[in-house]
This record gives sequence, structure tokens and C-alpha cells, in this order.
Amino acid sequence: MTQFLRHFGGSLIFSAVCLALAAAYGWHDTGSISAVGGMIWIVLVLAVLEVSLSFDNAVVNAAVLKDMDAVWRKRFLTWGMLFAVFGTRVAFPLLIVGFTAGLGPVEAVHLSLDDPAQYEVIMRHAHIPIAGFGGAFLAMVGLGFFIDPDKETHWLRWVEVRLKLVGSIKAGEVALLLLALVLIGRWLPGDEAYTLLVSGVFGIVTFIAVEALGHFLESREAARALAGTAVRSGLGGFLYLNVLDSSFSLDGVIGAFALSNNMVIIALGLSIGAIFVRSLTVLLVEQGTLSEYAFLEHGAFWAIIALAGIMLGSALMEIPETVTGLIGAVLIGAALWASVRENRREAE
Repeated sequence: MTQFLRHFGGSLIFSAVCLALAAAYGWHDTGSISAVGGMIWIVLVLAVLEVSLSFDNAVVNAAVLKDMDAVWRKRFLTWGMLFAVFGTRVAFPLLIVGFTAGLGPVEAVHLSLDDPAQYEVIMRHAHIPIAGFGGAFLAMVGLGFFIDPDKETHWLRWVEVRLKLVGSIKAGEVALLLLALVLIGRWLPGDEAYTLLVSGVFGIVTFIAVEALGHFLESREAARALAGTAVRSGLGGFLYLNVLDSSFSLDGVIGAFALSNNMVIIALGLSIGAIFVRSLTVLLVEQGTLSEYAFLEHGAFWAIIALAGIMLGSALMEIPETVTGLIGAVLIGAALWASVRENRREAE
């Protein structure tokens, strides 16, 4: 219990504050106890949904955080929440609505509070660019893990060995992704196909830009180390993780409208889930779970590729959130089971 509170105590306090805010907002907005209870229930369901859909996110985050120093791990859990809560869950939807409807930031806030139904309609109309950007970025993340020419450990060996060969082709993963975007676009109307392709290209460019920034900062850290400076920034990894977290959450923000079209309730519920995912990430790092279970990381990156495919495919058809969560859970569970079997085989 002590260890649980050490890792998740802050998340529990944050959750209590969010639930109190939901209750206060509900009472101010409706003056009905039953309505307040309904809002609190939706916040809890959204939080559980966010955690269940983002376990693979926690594993991938842990893979990056294990190479960062303790200071930047704490900053990711604290400062990074500003990106997770106010960036992806609040500011990003408002920016989309403002851009789509030609509204300013203040007008977008008023629309979300005064006319949530119209706010939901605008957000759903923005689904294709969101799916293109998020799907392309996550596909680049997932493919980047498997096409590494130095990768020696393989879980789904037949597929992963062949994906590794793509790494020997310059920009091979970019070519695969652009081909996928074009093929999906063939089934869409002209304007929607163009929107999907452009947003997908922006997702690829964003991934490349974040990677380039990370390499630049790492080279500066290496230079400082040669000069005798012991300070390590970790800024590149910090930025990469926050962009990755945002990409994971894009489709979840849209899917949350299936439960509520109230921006405040959605933000509170998803934010609770986000803080628990970050606490779980730190737990995985400190427990050395990725080192203990060799294929767990593989399962998480396969889940990322599956999520990217679902996001891109959702431009053609509606895919329930339960399907997304189930696929991720099955892949990670299978990877964990394979890791346990491998550990037993090595022990024997």
C-alpha cells in the first residue's frame, strides 16, 4: 500500500480535485443532485476509458524515460501535465473549433460552454484532419521502433525481421506511410482525401522535426559532457514524449463526445486518466519492467501501429473505442505472455 501511494498518491489527489470541480460545476450549471451524480459518473468513465486506451502509451513512454535522468522524469510527470491537460484536452479542441468555425479563442470557449451541441458537431467535422495527423505521427513512431537496423530482439520474428530490412532503405517508412495515405484517400471524396493527405504529411513532418530537435539537443549534451559539464537537459525526450502523448489522445478526445458534449466534463475525465497513465509510466521505469519482460515493449509498439491504422481507417468508417482498447490490450497481453515464456525457457 505504501508503494502504491508513493506512485499514485499524487494522481489520487488530482482525481479528487477534478471530481470536486465536476461536482461544483454540475451544481452551478444545473442545481440538481441527480445531474451532479451523472456528471461525476461520466468523468469516472472517461478516466477509466483513457487509462485502458493508453496503457501502450505508458509502456512506450517508459521506454524513453528509462534513458532520462530523474529530474526530467519528474518534470514529465509534473510540468508535462500542463501539456496533457491544458494542451491536448482543453486548448487543442478549442483551437480546432476556432479554426474551423472562424472564431477567436474567447468565442470558442463561449461556444463550448453555451452551445455544446454545436461544439460537438464542429469537433466531429474535424475528425479527418485529426485522424490524418495523429495516425501518421503514431505510425512513424511505431515503424521507427521496428525498422531499426541495429535491432536484435524480435517477438513476431517473421514480420519484424522484414520490417528491419526497410531500415536499410532511405526513408522507407515514409514511403510506406505515404502510400497508405494515398490508398485510403482513393476511397474518400476529393476534398476529404486532400485533407487527409495534407494532415498526414504534417504528422510526418512533425515527427521528423521532433526527432531532429532531439538529436540536436543530444549532440549538445554530448559536447557538454566532453567539456566536463555534468548537466543533462533531457529536453528533447521531454518534448518528444509530450507530442507522443498528444497524438495518442487526439482520437480519444473525439471519442469522448460519445459520452458527453460538455467540454468541462470531457477535460476533467480525460485529465484524470492522463495523470494515472503518467504515474504508471514512472512505475514501469522504476520497477525495470521493460528489462524484465523482453517483448512487452514490442507489444506496445505493435499496439501503436494498430492505433495508427485505426485512426487512419476511421476516416472511412466509424470504429468503436472498445475495439481500439481491446486490440491494444490483446497485443500487450500476448507480448507479456511471450515474455514470461521466454524467461522460463532461459531459466531452464
